[in-house]
Amino acid sequence: MLKNIILPVLVVLLVDPLLFAQNATHDLILNPGYFNNNNQVQYLKVNTKAKIDGKFKPVAGIPVSFYISADAPANLLGKAVSDRNGEAVLFIPPAAKDAWNRSSKQSFFVVSAATGLYKSTSSDLDITKSKIKIDTIAGKKIIATLQELRDSVWVPVKGADIKVAIKRLNADLNVNETPAYTTDSLGTVAADFQRDSLPGDARGNITLIAKVEDNDAYGNITAELTVPWGVPGIYASDFNRRTLFARRGLAPVWLEITSFSIFFVVWIVLLYLIVQIWKLKKLGTQAAE
Repeated sequence: MLKNIILPVLVVLLVDPLLFAQNATHDLILNPGYFNNNNQVQYLKVNTKAKIDGKFKPVAGIPVSFYISADAPANLLGKAVSDRNGEAVLFIPPAAKDAWNRSSKQSFFVVSAATGLYKSTSSDLDITKSKIKIDTIAGKKIIATLQELRDSVWVPVKGADIKVAIKRLNADLNVNETPAYTTDSLGTVAADFQRDSLPGDARGNITLIAKVEDNDAYGNITAELTVPWGVPGIYASDFNRRTLFARRGLAPVWLEITSFSIFFVVWIVLLYLIVQIWKLKKLGTQAAE
């Protein structure tokens, strides 16, 4: 009788933790951001992460819905799924123009769908509409101005940090040793260009970029300007020239001479050794006779 009671109890104790582990869900964290590239392309990006094994890690495969003004089906901007870096990106569609123009301030809402491992969660982002103007004056000096929209009027922003850099392939290069500038009462910063002999395109053009990053009020905004301050970069193809990395048959002459010389020397030595061995064998045969 006692055996019949203990056995079911042990089964319940072993199975219950497994069921609990399978049904356990993690809390998901959403970090939304607003981006305005060169006052033209606007998009939203959400970073999805969760605390796993005591560390915050990006989470892939999370469906995220983006809303403007209010978390309602009528205000849905679109949906995206987080990639392996935990990032979900959505470009603001033209259909949101009316909602965007209603106020100088805008609110965005992001909602993640529940999955087998993560709970549904939401987050919001409030931004003030802003823009950057970038220009140059004599002496290779760069002027950047930050403005915000207030009561349908663009007004300067004081006390904001602006980075002034040169747009490169992998990362932006600061125009000098100063990493960032703070805007004055006119919303303006001035930076001296101190990157001489910087490679540009075929005409020597380079792209200057002024940007505000991770600002609580404005998000991430940039402005770009092309200037002829670089060194013309002329690409010369070595495809039909004799170089170390050329195609077959166009190796440098000195390399061909060296390789063929080594080839012939090795074979001459081998032939010499074969002849000597043959002579020794012949002498041995004559001595035996």
